[in-house]
Amino acid sequence: MNPDFEKLPLRDIHLPDPIGWWPPAPGWWGILALLVTFILLTLLTRHLIRRGRLKRSALETLNKLMEGYRKSEDGPGLARELSVLLRRTSLTLYPRQQVAALTGEQWLAFLDRAVAASKADSGFSQGPGRCLLQAPYDPRMELDAEALIELVRIWIGRATAGATGQERIK
Repeated sequence: MNPDFEKLPLRDIHLPDPIGWWPPAPGWWGILALLVTFILLTLLTRHLIRRGRLKRSALETLNKLMEGYRKSEDGPGLARELSVLLRRTSLTLYPRQQVAALTGEQWLAFLDRAVAASKADSGFSQGPGRCLLQAPYDPRMELDAEALIELVRIWIGRATAGATGQERIK
């Protein structure tokens, strides 16, 4: 006594809908979070290593300039080389549009603003750094080389540490 299956009121087999790709399972969210964290840490590490290299390179160049000055006692040459070092370091740290066209008083004011810990920090526009305007062009000009070198050393240390140049200058 087999009933005739075609005459029974049965419906055909229905398969469930396929599983969609969205929203992903919680494990995929965890993997995404780890990937984003890894990328951010890699970028931060690269940034810090780059700044460290820049600082070491600038300080090595400064030490070579100091040794060369002690041998030759060439004040205008030292001022010229220090100005080049400051310009190169600034162009590496800050946007070119912000730094490249600065000359004279604007350049000294930029150097002061870039690393000012307080409003009283004006070693370039009112201190020993002021000689950077005239010393490269006047071979008879007297300058305080030790104070100028120390000012540049402080500038390099402050400029290569902390926040990015764009945040500091604004």
